[in-house]
Amino acid sequence: MTPILELESPRLLLRQWRDDDLAELAAMCADPQVMRYFPAVLSYQESAALLGRMHDHFARHGFGFWALQRKDNDEFIGLTGLLQVGFDAPFTPAVEIGWRLARQHWGQGFAREAASTALAAGFQQLGLEQIVSFTADTNLPSQKVMQAIGMQRDSIDDFQHPKLADGHPLKPHMLYRITKAQWAARQAGMISG
Repeated sequence: MTPILELESPRLLLRQWRDDDLAELAAMCADPQVMRYFPAVLSYQESAALLGRMHDHFARHGFGFWALQRKDNDEFIGLTGLLQVGFDAPFTPAVEIGWRLARQHWGQGFAREAASTALAAGFQQLGLEQIVSFTADTNLPSQKVMQAIGMQRDSIDDFQHPKLADGHPLKPHMLYRITKAQWAARQAGMISG
């Protein structure tokens, strides 16, 4: 399979990671507001390890989390992409879509725009039949993005995240999914509508 190294949306470039992205990635991942639905903020070294894992995922699968860069000013604003789910659950094996944006870029539709672009690549270029997304049941902003890109939740699929300890406030998770057929029907409706 040919790796998907770069994607474009109207306002964003979804590109490969560069070494000079680390400082901004680390700053974003050290922000308690950005990381409030993750178990903890990341240290600089943990962000460097995350960057290494993202490079490795691309090397192994030909896709992963892309760095997000605004076209108007070349500013790094976060990450969005597709990953093989890294734990066992009733819905795995699966490919998930996810995103994380620096706080100053919230509320401008960038997460939805980037996620829509990644979703299209998953179905059109990778030929995936289904893509999932999941988040803590308290993470309403991400759930809104999932819904905005056409993903649907069935409460029977909700689960307890296996990598979090029992009693952890983020352990209850909601699962959203979209199939290639659902995505294609949605695209056809948007074009004809």
